[in-house]
Amino acid sequence: MKPLAGIRVIEMAGIGPAPFCGMLLADMGAEVLRIDRPGTPPPPPTDITARGKTARPLDLKDAAAIAGLLELVAGADALIEGFRPGVMERLGLGPAACQSRNPRLVYGRMTGWGQTGPWSAMAGHDINYIAISGALDAIGTAEAPVPPLNLVGDYGGGGMLLAMGVLAALLHVRGGGPGQVVDAAMSDGAALLMAPIYGMRAAGRWGAPRGGNLLDGGAPVYGTYACADGGFLAVGPIEPQFFARFIRGIGLDEADFTGRADAATWPALRARIAAVLRTRGRDEWAALFDGTDACVAPVLSMAEAPAHPHNVARATFVERDGVMQPAAAPRFSPLPEPPTLATTQK
Repeated sequence: MKPLAGIRVIEMAGIGPAPFCGMLLADMGAEVLRIDRPGTPPPPPTDITARGKTARPLDLKDAAAIAGLLELVAGADALIEGFRPGVMERLGLGPAACQSRNPRLVYGRMTGWGQTGPWSAMAGHDINYIAISGALDAIGTAEAPVPPLNLVGDYGGGGMLLAMGVLAALLHVRGGGPGQVVDAAMSDGAALLMAPIYGMRAAGRWGAPRGGNLLDGGAPVYGTYACADGGFLAVGPIEPQFFARFIRGIGLDEADFTGRADAATWPALRARIAAVLRTRGRDEWAALFDGTDACVAPVLSMAEAPAHPHNVARATFVERDGVMQPAAAPRFSPLPEPPTLATTQK
């Protein structure tokens, strides 16, 4: 039995982080019912965040449909929505209305800027939410910040944060507490993901311009290097024993790198390593370091990643309806069944 078996969740149809949160809950065994607009076609197999859910069309401009949804709320454990602040209230489906029908309901709200604050009503996207967290400024090249896809705001700082909040609130209710309203903001979540980096900054271990710090590509022991065939290696031997293994593997003398703690030496040391790694192909280097503690891995494309032996052994990816996709995570004992994309209409 999956850990969330028996938990009933209503998901208001949307895009991005709220459906991702619903997918995470469904992967863990929750019964997730997505409320669609009438006439919405079934999701295609490529809509991975729809997996494991059922769908019901409801016209939320119709009073009878609102009443019907409130009946569903009365028997649910949680509701998640990703509209701008005030939209659900105007529909008569805000937290007060829903929790009056079900005082134990966990009401999860996913927004970019949060339910309060001077920017709460503004439109935005991941890149905007992570911009005010300090995360975007820290990622990229010396010349300019580079958006890290929409992983930091939408999914890590958004959908994951909402899922954690909903689960925490469900535990609170199971312990005898009242229902909760979870205000998950992507701007908050992106800032939270930066907690260790803010700690490094406060300790004086982060403060160089972008691209000049330990974990942002500045240090020769942490970054990507081009290989002879145009591929790249991800190199991260920060600790001395791992660095020694790496340097021996590429045929250099560790004694030449004793000053690597001094950031002033980093450009020259990185250039020495880069020159060596350009002499062989990516997979040749990867094979050389396979099974060692050198902290080296090939940078794989999305087409290549599912075939990597480690991913195959762990079934990190699964294929459903011809669509290769990440499998459910984390793992539980006994292991859950592989996820399904089955989405039905009710």
